[in-house]
Amino acid sequence: MSTLPLDWVDAFTDRPFGGNGCAVLHGGAALEDETCKRVVRETSLVECTFTGPSDVADVRVRYFLASGEIPFAGHPTVATVAALLRRGLVSGDHLTLETLAGVIPIEVDRSVSPPRIVMTQIAPTFGASLDKALVADAVSLSPSDILGQPQVVSTGLPFCITVLKDRDSLERARLDTEALARLALATGGRMDLAEPFLVTLEGATEVGDTFSRLLLAPPSPPEDPFTGSATGAMACYLWSKGLLDAPRFTAEQGHGMGRPGQAQVEVLGPPDAITGVRVAGQAHVLISGEIHL
Repeated sequence: MSTLPLDWVDAFTDRPFGGNGCAVLHGGAALEDETCKRVVRETSLVECTFTGPSDVADVRVRYFLASGEIPFAGHPTVATVAALLRRGLVSGDHLTLETLAGVIPIEVDRSVSPPRIVMTQIAPTFGASLDKALVADAVSLSPSDILGQPQVVSTGLPFCITVLKDRDSLERARLDTEALARLALATGGRMDLAEPFLVTLEGATEVGDTFSRLLLAPPSPPEDPFTGSATGAMACYLWSKGLLDAPRFTAEQGHGMGRPGQAQVEVLGPPDAITGVRVAGQAHVLISGEIHL
């Protein structure tokens, strides 16, 4: 049996029970994949992280869904850094994380409490534009509810970025797993990476500029409260399509679930030559203890 320190962290919020939860297993990067997946299933969270030493960065981070490992994820990055800071495992206002998507630079803004964690995601990769009807079917909407052309965008993890015409469309969306399977075949990807990231160009509150939802297929929970990696990809899509007035804005997600989350976002570079995107959020360490495996 092995015993590891564990922190349960709510990311993209400054208070308990908001944003998106993530369990961080310190020293867990050496665990077998199946054990990591079982940990995620046991927590009923969307993702958990497993840290370890790195030869190229300050800390190595592995990201797992219940279905398997992924190269990068946003809210678990914020959660992991918050947990490392809380335990004194990292210090200073700048650090780096080794991920399967590359080395991610992190800044810590201590002007607020809890500290705001700023991650710089890599330059976007713009993939295939997808059939609007196929995407609409996957979320039980009409093609007329979608503005523009849905497109796969990645800043470390691919998402089908889908802009909806209004809040009503966003709130009506329901995942159709059979239609999602057809969308996954069209994108050539896994079911758990095909879910459309839905965004509307108005906030959930007066502070927000965008409001998003990510509906998830089993074995994940039905919906993700806040998706930091998708927020970065979404920001790059909106900036490249001329749908943002400025490269800095406030993104909101999770309000319809009773878990409101917020991120401060800045796209780097001009719309036709984006070099990266900064996604910043606070995090609350909710539970600290040990896990016995």
